[in-house]
Amino acid sequence: MGRSYIVDEAVGQYLLNFDIKDRAYVSGLLIGQCSSQRDYVLLATRTPPKEEQNESPQRAQSALADLDEEWASAHANQVSRMLPGGLLVLGVFILTAPELAKDVQNVLRRLIFSVEKSISKARLWNLSEEEVSERIALHICSSSKKILCRTYDIQDPKSSAKPAEWKYQNGLSSSWLSLECTIHVNIHIPLSSTSAGYTLEKNTKNGLLRWAKQIENGVFLINGQVKEEDSNLLEGQKKSSRGNTQANSQTFDVRVLTPLLQSSNNRSTATVQVCSGSVNLRGDVKCRAYVHSNKPKVKEAVQALKRDILNTVSDRSHILFEDLLMTETPAPQNMNSEKEFHSLPHRVFVPIPGSSVMLCDYKFGDESTAAVREHFEEMLDRSVRVEDLEIAEEMNAGELSTSNGFSRKLANRPD
Repeated sequence: MGRSYIVDEAVGQYLLNFDIKDRAYVSGLLIGQCSSQRDYVLLATRTPPKEEQNESPQRAQSALADLDEEWASAHANQVSRMLPGGLLVLGVFILTAPELAKDVQNVLRRLIFSVEKSISKARLWNLSEEEVSERIALHICSSSKKILCRTYDIQDPKSSAKPAEWKYQNGLSSSWLSLECTIHVNIHIPLSSTSAGYTLEKNTKNGLLRWAKQIENGVFLINGQVKEEDSNLLEGQKKSSRGNTQANSQTFDVRVLTPLLQSSNNRSTATVQVCSGSVNLRGDVKCRAYVHSNKPKVKEAVQALKRDILNTVSDRSHILFEDLLMTETPAPQNMNSEKEFHSLPHRVFVPIPGSSVMLCDYKFGDESTAAVREHFEEMLDRSVRVEDLEIAEEMNAGELSTSNGFSRKLANRPD
């Protein structure tokens, strides 16, 4: 038998409640957490139909060949930004009429690799060799409700399907521990003249990769202590009257100590670099990660929080660049030592119903909470109350300094 997937019962109810009368199939994403022994599926969300499909039911998908991989991957990219540390897109699902069953696996395989390529493109980190690289391809028959669960190895483009076990568990959504920290960010990214032809987004990512190494090499104090990587995160916690560690909904406070860019023990050589501008990202960033309470290792918890730190800073810069493109902000006429200041988006958290786990999104200062709620509902296919939105208290800004010869090009555009 292959991998085991422990699935929240609410996910099963969500998947089996779809009515596909108007279309041949419904597809979407499975969200949860990987561990060495088993994976946990906490959430499922369908890929929203395109606007033209909503407006013209007769244009709705009639066959699997109509599945738009680019649209599904764009949805996965948006949802990936909404996941705190420890959670990721575990795979895809598709609900079809019985007559389409024979074509499903090829479609699921293509979709898994397309989705993974989309969400990993902007990451500042890579999967390590010991991490799980299998992703779920779940098929549900709309008539019999029979479920077929298989996996593909995303590290192997020639990977073939492996069988997997899909098991429901009540109360899975309440069995999570959270780690929280506020990290001060002050990142200076010089824009080299030799890279002036690159997009601003690519230049910024190159600079963020250097900063990411500091975070990766940082020391993480959990409740004020340095803990052994292979020790249990709950080690030393208080026991309940029954002798069990009180794990449900427990929160760990984390402080991050980052090393200097240069070690004082090593000699360094100064270099002169001709630059055409710079990007500065400054502020205090709220970070949050979750791990399942079943024998959690310190190493896994720290890794989840590290990745949340990297993801949230990277995602904010991408969202800012997208916003500047959409608003068509003009470049300064006088390029001599011009500076532009832009507020980076704030983080907004919202709880998964019945769970201590919170998902997140981002909002600019002039954006309404109603708009954020609508985005949550569209991406996650579930209702959200405005009063449940938790806006993180953060101070952050991006500064773009340009000088003569630097072209402020935010992103490549199609011809």
